[in-house]
Amino acid sequence: MVQPEILFAVGVLFFAYFIRGIAGFGSALISVPLLVIFFPVSQVVPLIGLLDWLASVSQGLPNRRLIRWPDLLPLLPFTVLGVTTGLYLHTVLAPANLLLALSIFVLLYAVYALLPFPPLHGGRWLAGPAGLFGGTVGALFGTGGPFYVIYLTLRRLDKTEFRTTIATVFVIDGLCRIVGFSVSGFYTLRILAVFAGIVPIAALALWLGGRVHLRISHVAFVRLVSLILLGSGIALLLKAIAG
Repeated sequence: MVQPEILFAVGVLFFAYFIRGIAGFGSALISVPLLVIFFPVSQVVPLIGLLDWLASVSQGLPNRRLIRWPDLLPLLPFTVLGVTTGLYLHTVLAPANLLLALSIFVLLYAVYALLPFPPLHGGRWLAGPAGLFGGTVGALFGTGGPFYVIYLTLRRLDKTEFRTTIATVFVIDGLCRIVGFSVSGFYTLRILAVFAGIVPIAALALWLGGRVHLRISHVAFVRLVSLILLGSGIALLLKAIAG
């Protein structure tokens, strides 16, 4: 008989990668806070890192001509620096305070995006803090996406450029994390076996989400992104409070 927590994990992962198929991000924001209810963080974050990397490759490569390189390239050196910082902080820092700060930041931005304020526009100088914080928080919690999302949203990409460009960011960010987790010994045979078993489910969810992406308007897309950020911010806040 299949254990309830396994069924729960499969359902969470299917929903997370369905949303990832629509929006181009959100899988870790949805899955990590829910999966750590039943499974250790040290297993969840490396596993989601592998799944997210494959998802990013599948979303970024087919539409690579739509990548906004002028907005992407300034992110890369800061992302690599952030991932290196996050891997170091794994060994020296209790993550509770950082998780609390991240949840509050995400919630504030999500509320702003859902309210009828005029849209903001940001310069490419924001790539520095976005890449640094995104890489650091991604390495710590597997959930650094909001910083990249906010930066690219402020750059006012259309929905398909956004989806393709952020997937490319995650390809590079994720590869750095995978190398770091591998060197640090996080990838056990058990995690690799679970990864192999869940890939078909994630692939189906991504494909279905991609079909929905083609039918959704830009306004609805922006609202969906904001709602994902709101929900993930609440989940992260609850996790930070619970310790």
